[in-house]
Amino acid sequence: MADDKDQADDLRPEYRHEDFPAGFVRGKYATRVAEGSNIVRIDPDLVWAFPDSAAVNEALRALVQIAERSARKP
Repeated sequence: MADDKDQADDLRPEYRHEDFPAGFVRGKYATRVAEGSNIVRIDPDLVWAFPDSAAVNEALRALVQIAERSARKP
């Protein structure tokens, strides 16, 4: 992973941190973004089974149906 200095070198000169020190607050909006999203990380060993969000949703719907059927049985 690149350090902050390497990342800063990719910026245009007019956007450098030294010019706008108050504007570069890491994670300033992270909490707000996390509250408004349902992003879930799939572990690497499961990525083959869930290549996209459609696959995840399909599997979860199937699991909910199975759980509902199991709960109805006496």
